[in-house]
This record gives sequence, C-alpha cells and structure tokens, in this order.
Amino acid sequence: MYKSGFVNILGNPNVGKSSLLNALLGEKLCITSPKVQTTRHRIKAFYTTDEVQIIFSDTPGILNPKYKMHECMLEAINEAFEDADILVYLTSMEENPQHIVLPEQLATIHIPWMIVLNKIDLSTSQEQVTALMEQWKKILPNVDIIPVSATFNFNLDTLLQHIIELLPEHPPYFETDELSDRNIRFFISELIREKIFNYYQQEIPYSSEVVITDFLEEEDLVKIYATIYVARESQKMILIGERGKAIKNVGIKAREDIESFLSKKVYLDLRVKVLKNWRNDAKLLKKLGYIK
Repeated sequence: MYKSGFVNILGNPNVGKSSLLNALLGEKLCITSPKVQTTRHRIKAFYTTDEVQIIFSDTPGILNPKYKMHECMLEAINEAFEDADILVYLTSMEENPQHIVLPEQLATIHIPWMIVLNKIDLSTSQEQVTALMEQWKKILPNVDIIPVSATFNFNLDTLLQHIIELLPEHPPYFETDELSDRNIRFFISELIREKIFNYYQQEIPYSSEVVITDFLEEEDLVKIYATIYVARESQKMILIGERGKAIKNVGIKAREDIESFLSKKVYLDLRVKVLKNWRNDAKLLKKLGYIK
C-alpha cells in the first residue's frame, strides 16, 4: 500500500531547517545563510519514490514579530501545525534545552512528532551529543530524539526511515515528477535574495525583497529581469555600492546558481528600487506573496 503525508519542519532561526530539507531531498530548493530569519515563506518540497511521497514543509524560524511581514511569517508557522501528518521539531547542538520555549501547540497536538538534533558535527565528542540528548529526554521523555548532521548527511537515512514508518497509507497528493508547490520564478528570486544575505550586513538583507519582473526563455538562453526592493534610499545606495560594484557581484554569483538550477545560460538584469515601509504595508505584502 502506498504511503503519503505532510511532514512539517519547525524550529528556531538558524538551526538548519532549510539545510536539512535540501539534504533530505538531494536538491537545493531552499536558500541558506548563516544569518537568522533567512527563510520567509513556507515552502513545500516533495520526496517521491515508488512506495512513498513525503510532502516536506520548510517554515520560517519561530520569532517575535516586529513587522507585519513577521506576522505573516508567524502565520505560516501556525499553519504548519494544522495540516501536518508528522511534525519535526529541529534543534541543534548550539541550543540549550533548558532555555528553549517550545511552541504551546506541541503540548496539544495528536499527531506523531519528534525532536531532531542537528549540527552534531559541531560536537567535540559522542559523550557531548549523548548528554544533550539526555537533557531533551528529561524534558520530553516520550518523544523520539534523532541526532543528525545535515551538512555531512549523517544519520539522515535513519530519520527518513523513521518518518516513512509513521506516514499514513494514502495515494500520492502530487504528480510524481513535481518537486515543489512553488514556481520557477519564486526559486530564482530566492537565489538572488540568498546572495543579498550572504554579501551584505546589518539591515540590508532584512529590508530587501526580490521580484522577478520578466522571465523570457529562448532556445539557448534565459533572460531574467529582477527588481530588488529596499525600504530606504540609503539602503539602495549600499546595495548598489560604489560604481555599481556591489550589485554586480550579487548578479554574478546569483547568475551562476540560476544557471545551475535551470541547466541553461542566463542573462540576469538586476534593478534596485525603494519601496518605503513595505514590511508593514498589508497591500504591498499581499502583492509580494506574504498574504494569501
């Protein structure tokens, strides 16, 4: 009998949710960055075989909202509790169980869930990993705890097999050749935004949003025109850089990743515009895809 279900990944910022999902899929669908709150949207990605289909969801990191945009991100997290067949709460070697405030919903859900301890490659010994797992077991004695390293693909087979065992019997929800519920434009905009997170500091990454304005596919070339929106004129100047050097560097690095993603040569045109207060404007957030 075929098994299929929704497996939603939750956790604090920077514990490696996107890295874990990419590693499980063997595809880079979710952008990653050392900075917190890189993920803004809930992204569904599909792991499909002849026997199972797992609809994974990557979610934004749990946060205290400061902007209307953050409220939308928090709503995406709340939705993940409502439609899951299985929940994965991801933590890491860097987090102290005694200092973590777990979501209240975990105490009331009636579906299988587990703790996944990521980044065990940062540990100095097996004893350190075991000690941290024991701390978790004291807090949650009846919850399975699985140690992994998304970076080094360690113990992911064990995690995947445990998830498959818990999946309900159900036909596949999506076509077997689909990888995600998001379109190509979304992933391209995310690849550009990833470079902004990687190459700029302070408020620039958090004040930026990328919109693909045109996507023209020719036989041997894809022409992509994108606009990067920022909240203030000063941010625009920093993003562009002296004589346009900074934005040119973003474009070069983003184009390389987009070419790899599309398996085609790419022409990428980046423009920067100011969209004041976009993180608190409901109409703009709806236009940008944060509000359904």
